[in-house]
This record gives sequence, structure tokens and C-alpha cells, in this order.
Amino acid sequence: MTTTGSHDKADEMASIPTESTTSHGGADPFAKNGLHDIEAVLKARGVDAFYRAVQGWTEDGYALLDGREVVMAGSNDYLGLSRHPRVLAAAVEAIGRYGTSVSGSRALNGTIELHEALEARLARFLGQEAAAVATTGFQAGLALSAALGRDDVAFGDIRNHASLVDGMRMGLGTVRSYRHCDPDHLRQRLRASAGPGGRLVVTDGVFSMEGDAAPLRALREVADEFGARLIVDSAHDFGVLGRSGAGLTESAGLTDRVDLIIVTMSKALGSTGGVIAGPAANVRQLRYNARSLLFSAALPPASAAAALAALDVLEAEPERRDRLHRLSRLLHDGLRAIGFDTRPSTTPIVPVTFPDVPTAGAFWAGLCEAGVITNLSGPPAAKRAMLRVTVTAALDTPHVERVLRAFSVVAERLGTPRADEPLPPVELTR
Repeated sequence: MTTTGSHDKADEMASIPTESTTSHGGADPFAKNGLHDIEAVLKARGVDAFYRAVQGWTEDGYALLDGREVVMAGSNDYLGLSRHPRVLAAAVEAIGRYGTSVSGSRALNGTIELHEALEARLARFLGQEAAAVATTGFQAGLALSAALGRDDVAFGDIRNHASLVDGMRMGLGTVRSYRHCDPDHLRQRLRASAGPGGRLVVTDGVFSMEGDAAPLRALREVADEFGARLIVDSAHDFGVLGRSGAGLTESAGLTDRVDLIIVTMSKALGSTGGVIAGPAANVRQLRYNARSLLFSAALPPASAAAALAALDVLEAEPERRDRLHRLSRLLHDGLRAIGFDTRPSTTPIVPVTFPDVPTAGAFWAGLCEAGVITNLSGPPAAKRAMLRVTVTAALDTPHVERVLRAFSVVAERLGTPRADEPLPPVELTR
């Protein structure tokens, strides 16, 4: 990669706060490495990339940032439904009927008809027997802890979402990782972990940072060899992949062969909340034992109503998904044509990697100045420094063309990673 304004590694490290001690001489629990360290590195170079307040969104793919209109190329609102008139109207109506909160947990006083309708609808759409709605997608992932008993072992892809990692860690059993999208390594780990308990294989469907899809059929085959259960987090493929939009399990032909599907409503459904769907016995086990479901106020009425209305639109307007895939190909191929390697993604999540965080931060700032907002990520959120660009159905061809022009302009100034050989056009996983 050719860049200007390169920096010394020691200079970068000098900008990172070091762990401090308390007045009593012990280590300070709050002085830990993490995102605030990356923020310090970036701010030392004049880049303010995190916790930026957006003043609002428009219905046509733009956001208002610092008083100016910019292309929103970092949103997870894949089908562009968060501002759809039917979704907004449903949320407003629910507030008028139920208020802003149910003020209680689902198990006690917090269940309303909207929750039950949403669970039935999502179970049917996902091709499962039952579903349980959680207040957030993260809490749905945490619910996995109730499936992991003392003698059980969970095997997770090393790049699983943090909610899955935390859910497995909170369980009483043992947690093992396997190499990213590597069924052979999973087989080795399963073979070496014989014991009296049950075994769970846990994977993202589409991985949230690099946009690649898990090899579900191969993972199912390996799990079957050892009598293990397969759990799939479809946060980033629900509404996006599959013939009807039911996700990677549908696309892979495994709708009736997964033991649990986790979905968040904050992506394709333009709302918030999470859902756990699967065989009725599996869902019931978590519904009555998962602390993240039992000890949290239930999903607000407006969010439940918005998700139900979004499901209506998802089914009634398949052209949104078609546009999403068309624009994703356009962005992938356009970035590759100017030298950015977006592999391994084959989805609307488009990763652009950089050698280090300051270089990625400089590019992020250049894009922002050019009127394009992307997501800047680095360890621990992502394995490498990267810009995570996303496409939504709220955009159209002119938006993507503007994003590509911005990348070209910034690359002329800061440099472009060059592939050793031409890259083939991207083929989206359907």
C-alpha cells in the first residue's frame, strides 16, 4: 500500500494511555486497553471518529452531520425501513395505545399482544416452531448462557459477535473456539472434547465486520458427526439473504436443520430488539431460564409494532432486497476496480482494510470531508484496522457512485492498496 504521511510505530504507541495505578498502589480497574486507546491515537492526529452525534436522517439515504448532508454508508438498516411511513405510523399508534414502556419483564407484567404477535410472525417467517423476543439483539445472544450446563461444551467461531462470546462465557460449561469458517478445525476440537455433557456449535451467519458467510452446510455436517447442536446468529443476513429473506439458513437449505436462530430487529427490520427462534422445546428452555430474558424490561411497544410493520414491508416489497444486492455488487466491484480488496465479503457489508489504525483514520476523515460516512474499526472490534462500508436499500446508484468518487479522491491523496492481480466481480451469497 502506498501512503503519504506515514508514521513510526513507536509514535503511535506513545499516544496510547498506559495503565495507571490507584492512590493505594494497586492497578486501576478503569485503565484498560480498548476503544478509548484507539480514540486517543486518532484524536492525537485530529481524527474524531467515535460517538459523533448525527442530527437526523433523511428518507433518501442521507444523514445530517455537523449541519451538512452526507451519504450514510455505515448503517445496518439494510432494507431502509427505519423511516418507512408504514413503520413510523405503526410505532406512533403503539405509543398511543400502550405508552412508551411496558414497565416490567415479559415473565410477569410486561407481555402485551404485540409481543405475542411478533413472536408468532417471526417463528413462521423463519420456518421455526416458536420464537421468544428479547429487548435487544445483544440480550438474545446472552440467552445462550442458559443452554450451557456445567458438563456442556460450546464451540464458537473465533470471530463470532461479542454477544455470542459473552453468552457462552456466562454459561456454566466450557467454551472452545475454532478457526474462522474452518469446519475441519471444528471437527478436531469436537473430537478432542469428548465428555458426558452436550455440545453446541455457535456461529454468526454473516460475520458483522468482514461480511463473509459461514459455511453452514459443512458446519451442520460436522455437528451431526458428534451429536452437537447448531446455533446460528442471523443478525446480518436476516432480511438480506435467502429466497424470501429469511437469512442464511434459508439460503443454505437448512431451515429445518438448525437448533436455534438468533436475529436482531435493529438491522433489516429498522427497529430494535432480538429474537430467539427454533424448536419449541429449545425456545421454552431459554424463555424460562435465560437471565437476559427474565430480568429485563420487555421490548417497548413502539419497537414491537415497528418490527411487525417492517415484516409486512419486507414481504410486500422484495424489490428492496433486489436493489440492495444490485448496489452491493456495484460498490464491491467499483472499489475493487480502483484497487481496494473487499474480500472475503460477498454481502452488503464491504470491508476495506488498512495497515494500521492511524492510516485508516486518515482515510475515514478524508471520506467524511468528501461527504461520506463509513465505520472506522480496529482491535478489539475487528481483527485489523478497517473501514466497514455498508449498503442499504435507502441508497441508489447515485449514492454508490458518490461513495466511489470519494474513495478515489482520498486515495489519490493518501494512497490505495493495490491487488497483485485483477479481482473477479463479486458474487453475492443469496
